[in-house]
Amino acid sequence: MALLEVDHVYKTYKDGTRSLTVLNDVSFTINKGEFVCIVGPSGSGKSTLLRMIAGLDRPSQGEIRYRGQPINGVTDRIAVVFQSFGLFPWLTVKENVALGLEAKGIPRPEREKIASKYIDKVGLDGFEEAYPRELSRGMKQRVGIARALAMDPELLCMDEPFSALDAFTAQNLREEVLDLWLDVTLPVKSVLMVTHGIEEAVFMADRVIVLSKRPAHVLADVKIELPRPRNMRDQAFSTVVDKIYSLLF
Repeated sequence: MALLEVDHVYKTYKDGTRSLTVLNDVSFTINKGEFVCIVGPSGSGKSTLLRMIAGLDRPSQGEIRYRGQPINGVTDRIAVVFQSFGLFPWLTVKENVALGLEAKGIPRPEREKIASKYIDKVGLDGFEEAYPRELSRGMKQRVGIARALAMDPELLCMDEPFSALDAFTAQNLREEVLDLWLDVTLPVKSVLMVTHGIEEAVFMADRVIVLSKRPAHVLADVKIELPRPRNMRDQAFSTVVDKIYSLLF
């Protein structure tokens, strides 16, 4: 059984007599152990699709299923890392990471232990009592990743998580996220990431789902068979990138 199934999904926004279809008959699956990226033109509905998978929105038509069951709201088996970090400025790093655990009713000593574990996993040991204003952008995104991992998800969804970072920090975080995904001691089994960067998608993913311009449909589901770790300067890497570019432009 697939971990996630997106089954003939449509999304239409209506305002009085006007309507705007963003997603038009989108279908794909994600299996356990896969890292999948979604790419497509700006405004093609990539983030909308990710929000529906996370249970934060619903399709106008079609169905999204997690382990065979329809997603009708937020589930703690799916966590999201947002582009804008989404940290509460009045909470410390540890409090931000533990916030979802508090909402689940986990006792304070246990949630502090879990938060400390994932703060250490993302390389922020020693910053537990720091506030967001004291952190760099890269550190803020590490907090967001730690907060998502603390929820013990099987599927980690990421919405352009590196787009607000400088090139050096973004590349370091890409490699760290791949290390976290491959860490068998962590709960995450699969990752679904939205990105504008085709090179980024080819660097990270096992498969790249290519969406058309709005109203978006799936143009291709490209399997990336390059060995890891990948080198963006390799000719084989460039060939795959060019193939995906040719689908979009």
